[in-house]
Amino acid sequence: MTRLGRAPRPAAEVDCDALVVGSGAGGSVAALELARAGRSVTVLEEGPRVGTRELAEADPAASMRRLYRNAGATAVFGTPTIAFGEACAVGGTTVVNGGLLWAPPDAVLHRWAARSGYGGNGPAAVAARFDEVRTRLGMTVQGHGDGNRDSRLLAEAAESLGWRWQHPQRAVRGCLHRNQCATGCPTGAKQSTALTYLPQAEAEGARIVPGTRAVRIGHRGRRVRSVEAVEAATGRRVRYRPRTVFLAAGPIGTPVLLRRSGIHTRTAGRRIELHLNLRTIARFPDTVDAARGTMFTAQVHEHSGLGVLVMPSNLTPGGLGAALASRDPRQVDALLAAQDRLAVFTTQVRMQGPAGIVSAVGGSPLLRHGMTRADHHMLRLAFRRTARLLFAAGAVELLPPTGSAGPLRSAADAEAYCARVRPGDWELVSVHATSGCPMARPERGGVCDEAGRVHGWSGLHLCDASVLPGAPGVSPQGTIMSFAHGIVGRHLEAR
Repeated sequence: MTRLGRAPRPAAEVDCDALVVGSGAGGSVAALELARAGRSVTVLEEGPRVGTRELAEADPAASMRRLYRNAGATAVFGTPTIAFGEACAVGGTTVVNGGLLWAPPDAVLHRWAARSGYGGNGPAAVAARFDEVRTRLGMTVQGHGDGNRDSRLLAEAAESLGWRWQHPQRAVRGCLHRNQCATGCPTGAKQSTALTYLPQAEAEGARIVPGTRAVRIGHRGRRVRSVEAVEAATGRRVRYRPRTVFLAAGPIGTPVLLRRSGIHTRTAGRRIELHLNLRTIARFPDTVDAARGTMFTAQVHEHSGLGVLVMPSNLTPGGLGAALASRDPRQVDALLAAQDRLAVFTTQVRMQGPAGIVSAVGGSPLLRHGMTRADHHMLRLAFRRTARLLFAAGAVELLPPTGSAGPLRSAADAEAYCARVRPGDWELVSVHATSGCPMARPERGGVCDEAGRVHGWSGLHLCDASVLPGAPGVSPQGTIMSFAHGIVGRHLEAR
């Protein structure tokens, strides 16, 4: 009974063939490939559908509130608490990421094969699928172009140290360097799946239903029979009755939905791997004007074997405000007055200690991580290397990712900071999560097989970041989409 004492209205029922839950990197691949194969496809997306014109007219802060889940600040509790950001919109996080398109390193794929017990996603197979993704999205190697002095300084510093760096591989066409990648490209240059795969799927007959949240998977025995969903605008409940479900609700959403539905409650979401981001503010002696440019045009790969990458994250008022949020107001005023000489840099670190879903019963899931001593050591090592790089770039002052820490003006200062920083002092952000429902054999903790089929269940496939056996150490969009092509391809071959 409801609070008013009236029985809820019965859900509307919709029969369909293939139902895809989620429209991000994985769901968009499933939608297109199934539609191209002649399947009748319905795509459910919890978030809104936002076009390029709307993004161009919107304030970036308003776009962040609209396009991100929890306005971009989902908490992963632990020591310290980590802020996790993911999108909730048609096109998923491809709408608000940097459009980076890296293939997973061969060493990572070999490690995943050993961990999972499956060998069908080796370098050759994944490379062929990545080539298809690259072609469809129009990947390009992006040079410095107009502005991007922070990237130029980083590249010059890397060269002076003999360190490897690369221009980024991005899914863009005619980037105008508006520096709004993280709140939705206002020009349509970034080739998100909202502009590519999903419209192509619609041209093949797929139907996209935005503003509709899947809340439970219904089943009889171990056969999936339905997906219950709620329309955000009306609160109306709809029961979809598909022949096949492709679940791509994201690295958190997919394991939450499985557990809420009584499917793999002990394994789904038990181990989620994260990339951690350290934000360092650097002050230079002359003008950098870091707001002029795109997200970044240089990425330092010297320590990629350790899972560490260093890159600018071009300064915006919102990004600077977030990085300074925990600092003394007087210090903030002084930094804002010198904004044209500031740049913000991100150091990405692959975390070893897993996060996990502690609770998924109703409402928002409760997430907790277990940072290890090795992670803390790696964060200190990563910051040491970042400080060395930025001082080589000409920085005269660094603000480390600890609100209580003062400015660092030399390598000795950076070393002293690393010696005293404690695990709870770090201010950490993550925008990449994987492995909540890993593709692995059941005895190895897997939730699905190489075809994305959920172990022990029929009519249910997984095809998003949650299936990756680990964190790839690079931006994962290309890896997610390559794996999704393989999953859907195996399903269609089996049929």
